[in-house]
Amino acid sequence: MSSLFVKGVILKSGDHEVCSYKRLKQRRKDDICRLPYMKWSGRGNLSVPRRELRLGGGSVKAVLNPVSPPPAATTTKKRVFTFGKGKSEGNKGMKSLLGGKGANLAEMASIGLSVPPGLTISTEACNEYVQGGKKLPSGLWDEILEGLQYVQTEIGASLGDPTKPLLLSVRSGAAISMPGMMDTVLNLGLNDEVVAGLAGKSGARFAYDSYRRFLDMFGNVVMDIPHALFEERLGQLKAERGVHLDTDLTAADLKDLVEQYKKVYVEYKGEKFPTDPKKQLELAVNAVFDSWDSPRANKYRSINQITGLKGTAVNIQCMVFGNMGDTSGTGVLFTRNPSTGENKLYGEFLINAQGEDVVAGIRTPQDIVTMKNCMPEAYKELVENCEILERHYKDMMDIEFTVQENRLWMLQCRSGKRTGKGAVRIAVDMVNEKLIDTRTAIMRVEPQHLDQLLHPQFEDASAYKNQVVATGLPASPGAAVGQVVFSAEDAETWHAQGKSAILVRTETSPEDVGGMHAAAGILTARGGMTSHAAVVARGWGKCCVSGCADIRVNDDMKVLLIGDLVIREGEWISLNGSTGEVILGKQPLAPPAMSSDLATFMAWADQVRRLKVMANADTPNDALTARNNGAQGIGLCRTEHMFFASDERIKAVRKMIMAVTIEQRKAALDLLLPYQRSDFEGIFRAMDDTKVKDILKKIFGLIFNFRSMRPLSVHATIFCHVITASFCNLQCTFHHEATFGI
Repeated sequence: MSSLFVKGVILKSGDHEVCSYKRLKQRRKDDICRLPYMKWSGRGNLSVPRRELRLGGGSVKAVLNPVSPPPAATTTKKRVFTFGKGKSEGNKGMKSLLGGKGANLAEMASIGLSVPPGLTISTEACNEYVQGGKKLPSGLWDEILEGLQYVQTEIGASLGDPTKPLLLSVRSGAAISMPGMMDTVLNLGLNDEVVAGLAGKSGARFAYDSYRRFLDMFGNVVMDIPHALFEERLGQLKAERGVHLDTDLTAADLKDLVEQYKKVYVEYKGEKFPTDPKKQLELAVNAVFDSWDSPRANKYRSINQITGLKGTAVNIQCMVFGNMGDTSGTGVLFTRNPSTGENKLYGEFLINAQGEDVVAGIRTPQDIVTMKNCMPEAYKELVENCEILERHYKDMMDIEFTVQENRLWMLQCRSGKRTGKGAVRIAVDMVNEKLIDTRTAIMRVEPQHLDQLLHPQFEDASAYKNQVVATGLPASPGAAVGQVVFSAEDAETWHAQGKSAILVRTETSPEDVGGMHAAAGILTARGGMTSHAAVVARGWGKCCVSGCADIRVNDDMKVLLIGDLVIREGEWISLNGSTGEVILGKQPLAPPAMSSDLATFMAWADQVRRLKVMANADTPNDALTARNNGAQGIGLCRTEHMFFASDERIKAVRKMIMAVTIEQRKAALDLLLPYQRSDFEGIFRAMDDTKVKDILKKIFGLIFNFRSMRPLSVHATIFCHVITASFCNLQCTFHHEATFGI
């Protein structure tokens, strides 16, 4: 046909067909270039274009069948992404497709870091797997094998080759971290022939230890064999050999254990362990995909309200080992100190160890700087990599690495968790270093970070990690150190003697308020984040750990029981109200202070904020503290909290409540009047020069309406008393001319 005879093009689309005007133009560009077009499903009536080209009294139109897509169009979408040092098919912006782990591995590889080569199967492939009845989508296995070939070429080893054995890790990795919810298989690729080759290359004990670990993990994750069955065989072997630790078993012992593990497969599954490494890989990929839809993963997503994810990615990576002698090791570090924010590497390192050994407590790790002496070249590269990652991500990074025979491998990186002090210093330093701007710095510091800085903190939280004996709910932030007492009366007595006390109770009640106020910190066995102890402690800014189910309190014997540990009255403990930790002994504290970094940070926040900051202040000290910390005024003053300052005030309140006649009630209130006048004077002095204009028009919310009106509607004399105490001071003390309408 010729463009002279065609006025418009109509694309007819059918089910699962692609109508593409672009592809049509590519095929018939000489015929339909620049012509208008429309789409039609092929069903129903077709509206004829109003404007038609007429030739010889007739009209000519063209209805074209759909342009067919190429065969197997659904397989053209990329589903396997490879990565290795200096090259990667993914990047950090592809978390939804590659998962968090896969995206960061790809990013590290692309910027030239030494990442063990591997491949990531996309989350979309997982979705296809689930939608397709839990079968690998058509063509995916070929794509995986193609990616595997890339890994083998990069590392110079082959899966299943005894002379140059390649072992793989197969890990999950969703876009949002779900720790422990999905499955991992390590040391994949071992069989009897490969383990013999590995033993000749790396030592028999290492090889057979890796083999028995793989049989255990593969059996549990892939074959659904209970882990306890393997543990039972391991326990029997250790008993027979008269040893207590796995590390005490010899290479011959581990070789025998491998044979015992193989029997578990036959006894429980009725089939032998699959020895074909590629079949192992296929089964492991299926198992990781299956773990996405496991009950525990579904429950975790439901609890944490994680929705909209396509599935999990699968990261297949060549194994690297830190336990191959004194030229190998493994470690974890932060590019800056997460506790203080100091721009200095902070981490731990173990020679001849696997990654889990650093955190398992089996051996005591060394400071990261010790690596400089035993592995200088690897350490130098590690320092350079840390600098590269910070500049690239513009953040403090948490890094895992392994050194295998003096060669450094970067295993993972992510934004590092940090304390409030560390967060503020890191944010300010990075602005000064021109890495980020002030708005980014503000967003890097979380509200709870600032809350931490308003309370005492431990000087070095990492120093006491071996002294933590129990953990409860972090009910009120800060840190407290004191001697254990078991009653409110004792807390007040010890406080009067100048001692620091920690009040330990099964649960608190309003009768304990005096002791709670006197104590340096509060620890309860029962109660949640909204319990009496938690609410009162937070109101006072006092450290509190509540709902600590690990402890038992015996008030009669005055002892605190934590398992077999007995803590008696007068013994020192420390509380971390920001983490819920209960710590043995007297840990050094750092008082809250407005550091220069915090002052700088808050000045930046003031430049961009639109909200006014008002304080909850019930006493002169509260008001002065709020003013010193930048409050623009007082939003809420709960006068009943003034009564907690002394026993005399509380007794006067009780007299007022128990009064039978108006005269008795007035006499009790007259006792309170001097106290409250003095308190209001202190509050007004602290807040002098702040604006109070039109405040009466703005403060009538729920807390000022019905909650306040309940007692005042019953006893109007209380209302008169409070007004007298406050307004007299406001006018008389400052000699301002003020008119108040009530």
